[in-house]
Amino acid sequence: MKTFNAVLFTLIIGFLMACSDGANDVADIMDPDADQEIPAVYEKIYGASRLMLDGDFIVIKTTGMPDHKSVYYPTTSDLYEPFSGTTFEGYTFQKNPNTIASFDYTFRIPLNPEKADRHAPTPLGAIGVSLNGVPFFNQYAGPNQPLTDEYKSFDQYLGHPTGNGTFHYHVEPTYLTTVTAYKSALLGFLLDGFPVYGPEENGAAVENLDEFHGHSHVTADFPEGIYHYHVTNEAPYINGNGFYGQAGTVSQ
Repeated sequence: MKTFNAVLFTLIIGFLMACSDGANDVADIMDPDADQEIPAVYEKIYGASRLMLDGDFIVIKTTGMPDHKSVYYPTTSDLYEPFSGTTFEGYTFQKNPNTIASFDYTFRIPLNPEKADRHAPTPLGAIGVSLNGVPFFNQYAGPNQPLTDEYKSFDQYLGHPTGNGTFHYHVEPTYLTTVTAYKSALLGFLLDGFPVYGPEENGAAVENLDEFHGHSHVTADFPEGIYHYHVTNEAPYINGNGFYGQAGTVSQ
């Protein structure tokens, strides 16, 4: 009987220790490629709450809330800042009735993007993610509806929220090009995995963009060269006639 009790005690202790170890390994279970090193360029997405590798994809989790001040934060927020005057393209600012909200975004984009055989059109909603975790939207306010009326509601850093509080950028996120970095810096990634850069190269306005609003050459972040998009002040602002590569997914 003593021998049986000793064996039973040993089994119970082993089970409890295994459960404890399992609790500490939750991150490894959620991240099947935890032992692989995430490429350094993705560490620049400072607004990410988590970065993970999943096979041939990088998974980026964010709340979508900007780290800069905005007139669209609640007045009780430390990031609230009043705004008036002019906004994008000299339009007089007119605040929309919406307020910034937090979401649980999961962007899943290719680690090694390639040109697609068929260039799928960009959808309404998030088409990519900026370095501060805010989503990029395309050049439309609705199905084939230009942004003309929405320009007026862009805040001091050229973003605004939708009716459900989804803050986003349709155009150059000036906080990332004039405050945290500069006009030719990396700004984020579209869902097809290709990077997005600012409106300048070598101190001059970018030129010679293709129908998808990008081109290929060496950048500071990709010394072997890569296709990449550029934001500009003219439509389509971020992206042109569809994704250059095969788009990944985003959930909100």
